[in-house]
Amino acid sequence: MKAFGFLSFGHYARVPGSRTPDAASVLKQSVDIAVGADEIGVNGAYFRVHHFERQLSSPIPLLSAIAARTQHIEVGTGVIDMRYENPLQLAEELGALDLLADQRIAIGISRGSPETAQRGYEAFGYTGAQDPRGGDIARAKFATFLDAIGGEGMVAADPQRAMPGTRLRIEPRSDGLRDRIWWGSGSRETAEWTGELGLNMMSSTLLTEANGASFADLQAEQIERFRTAYVAAGHTGRPRVSVSRSIFPIVDERDAAYFGGARDSDQVGVIDGFRSTFGKTYADEPDRLIEQLRADAAVMAADTVMLTIPNQLGVDYNLHVLRAFAQHVAPALGWRANTEGPVQGDEPAE
Repeated sequence: MKAFGFLSFGHYARVPGSRTPDAASVLKQSVDIAVGADEIGVNGAYFRVHHFERQLSSPIPLLSAIAARTQHIEVGTGVIDMRYENPLQLAEELGALDLLADQRIAIGISRGSPETAQRGYEAFGYTGAQDPRGGDIARAKFATFLDAIGGEGMVAADPQRAMPGTRLRIEPRSDGLRDRIWWGSGSRETAEWTGELGLNMMSSTLLTEANGASFADLQAEQIERFRTAYVAAGHTGRPRVSVSRSIFPIVDERDAAYFGGARDSDQVGVIDGFRSTFGKTYADEPDRLIEQLRADAAVMAADTVMLTIPNQLGVDYNLHVLRAFAQHVAPALGWRANTEGPVQGDEPAE
C-alpha cells in the first residue's frame, strides 16, 4: 500500500443522527471533507455513483468543485455506471475535468452495482440490452468511450467545411487520459479483461464469487490475474490497483461507541443472482489494526486503499477518521502523503 483515499457513498436522508438530511448538504460536505483530506495528505477523494436513490449520482460537477479547491488530492469515482452514460458526452466531460484538475483524476467505470431501479438505464434512453443486468450495453459503450478519449475520429466532417473523408475527434482532449481510467472489477474474469485492455483496476467492495476463500485472498488472486493479463497482452506501463475497506482506528470514546462492535468477519450472500463475498470491517486500536491489515493480502498487494467513510456522520468526524488513519496506521503500511507526488503502480512481474 502506497496511498489511501476515502470512498463516499454519498447517502442523505432525514433520519435521526444524520448530518446529511438532503442533497445540498451531502454535496457541500463532500467538498469540505475533500478539502480537509487534502490538507491531511490523503491521496484520493472518490465517490460512488447511484441513480434513483438518495445518494450521489452526477459526479462531474462535484469533482470539478473539489479540484478547484484542492492542490494535491486525486479526485475520482468508484464507480460510474456505464449503462447510464452517453460515451461521447462522458469523454468530453472527463477531458475537461482532467484539464481543470491538472490530471489529478482517477475515474472508475463499470457496469454498475446492483440497484433499486429495474433496468433504470432504459429510462435514460439506453435500450436494447440482451443481458438483463445490462452488461452488454455497458461494455459496448465503454469501447466507444475508450476510442473517443484515445483520439479516434468519431464522426464524419461536413465535406463543405473540411477535407472529404475527414473524421472529427472529441474535444477537449487531455493527453494520457486513458492512463487515468479504471475499471471496477467484481470477479476474476473481469480482472483479466481489465488487464488485457491495459487499464487500471478498482477491485469492488464485493466480489461476485464465493469459493470458501476469504475476501482478502479472493481479491489478492484477482489482483494477480489482472497483472498477469496486463503483461501477457503486451502492455508495458505501471497499472494501478485499488481495494476498498471499512477501517476505523479506535482512538477515542466516539470511535468505540460507533464501531466497537462492528462486524469482524466476511459475509457471503446472493447479489444479482451470484453468490458473493463481502469484506469485513476493521475496527480496533491502531497497533492491532496494523497487524490485521498487514495480514490482508489484497491491501498489501494494492497500491491504493479506499476507506469507505460514514458520510452521514458529518465533516468533522470523517476527517477525524482519516486523520487517525494517517497518523497512527498508514505510515506502518508504506503510505506516502499526497505532497510526495502522484501515486504510481507497481512494475508488473514478467
